[in-house]
Amino acid sequence: SNFESYQANRLKCRYRNEDRKTQLCHTLNGSALALPRIVAALLENNQTPEGIIIPAALVPYTGFEVID
Repeated sequence: SNFESYQANRLKCRYRNEDRKTQLCHTLNGSALALPRIVAALLENNQTPEGIIIPAALVPYTGFEVID
């Protein structure tokens, strides 16, 4: 679905058009990520008997490698 400029306005996401005027972007559903779905996918796909393994690309942002 098309959110037009609703999400872009809240994100302050703008671009310059051909006339060099600043305009709000138009976004599609999911442009800003549905955080609960992302977290659920990480939890479901990274479970081990030792805990939940944090993907290597996210470790610098979380500061830990496993949720136990």
